[in-house]
Amino acid sequence: MRLAVVSSDGENVDLHLGKGKSVYVYDYDEDVDFVERRDIEIAEDSKHQGGKVIKACEDCDVLIAVQYGFKSKIKAEDAGIKLVEDEGPIDEVLKRYIDHVNFMKN
Repeated sequence: MRLAVVSSDGENVDLHLGKGKSVYVYDYDEDVDFVERRDIEIAEDSKHQGGKVIKACEDCDVLIAVQYGFKSKIKAEDAGIKLVEDEGPIDEVLKRYIDHVNFMKN
């Protein structure tokens, strides 16, 4: 499973999807492995930029941000990406999501 988190500093999930100038991508199989940082051109004063972040994460299964808008939800669904709202240290956010997925499988 490929997961992306929206982060300003590479340590915390701390941004709204539409303000995500950078996303950090991880692969999860049995362990969580960092893949890369992806930078996105976001205009500071513009709204509705979640589509840019979604486009940059088209190869991801899950995209985690503090919050996202309705239009982004539709665009993510069309792209086959699950949007998740959470915030905090990236390692804790990823662990919570993976623990939830594993719980739901059992």
